[in-house]
Amino acid sequence: MAKSKKEIISIKSISKIYHLGDNVVKALDKASLSIYENDFISIMGPSGSGKSTLMNIIGCLDVPTNGTYKFNNQLISKMNDSQLANIRNEKIGFVFQTFNLLPKLNAVQNVEVPLIYSSLNRKERLERSKEALNIVGLSDRMSHKPNELSGGQRQRVAIARALVNKPSIILADEPTGNLDSKSGEEILKFLDKLHKAGNTLIIVTHEKSVAKRAKRRIEIFDGKITLDE
Repeated sequence: MAKSKKEIISIKSISKIYHLGDNVVKALDKASLSIYENDFISIMGPSGSGKSTLMNIIGCLDVPTNGTYKFNNQLISKMNDSQLANIRNEKIGFVFQTFNLLPKLNAVQNVEVPLIYSSLNRKERLERSKEALNIVGLSDRMSHKPNELSGGQRQRVAIARALVNKPSIILADEPTGNLDSKSGEEILKFLDKLHKAGNTLIIVTHEKSVAKRAKRRIEIFDGKITLDE
C-alpha cells in the first residue's frame, strides 16, 4: 500500500464485547486497520465473524469496548453525540442491502434527506440532489417513487443519497444482496467508477465475486482480522 496517501481512519486493537445473560460474546477481538484516501476495500467473513460489527464501528454507528478509533486524526471516543452524528451525516455515505428509501418520497426527495440538517437552502439542496442522481444515471427518474423503480434503480438512488454530502468514505453493506445478477453487475460497475473518480469505498460482502472487484481485501473470522492484502 502507498503510505503517501492520506490516512482517513486509524483503528488500533479494538474489541467489541457483548454481555448476553451469563454469556460474553467477543464480536471483535483486538482488530487493527488503517484506511487511506481512495482505498477500495472489501470486508469478507462468514455470518457471525464480526464484519458487520466492524462496519458499524467504522461508520460511527457503534463504539468499541476497547481500543482506539481515529477519524481524520480525531479520537472518536472523545466525541459527543452531536459530533458523531455530524460525521455520520457529512463524512460517511451509507449504502444498505435493503436500500432504506422512504416509500412516500420520490427519488429527489429521498436523496435530499441527508441534506435537511445542513446549512443549505431548499434550492441548493434540490440542485445537489439532482446532481447526485445525474451521476448515477437517473436524471429521467427523479420524480419516481421507490415502488416505480427497479431494484437496481432503487440501489442507485441509495448510492446518490450516499454521495449527496460528498463524504470522505462510502460504506456499502451487501450492496448487491437484494439484486439479480444483471442489476448487481451494473451496481458493481458503478462502484468501480466511483473509485476511479477518487472516492474511498468499503464494501462488506459474503460474495467472492464482489470482493474481487476491490483493490484491497480484508477477511475477518471470530472477531479477528485474518487477512489484509
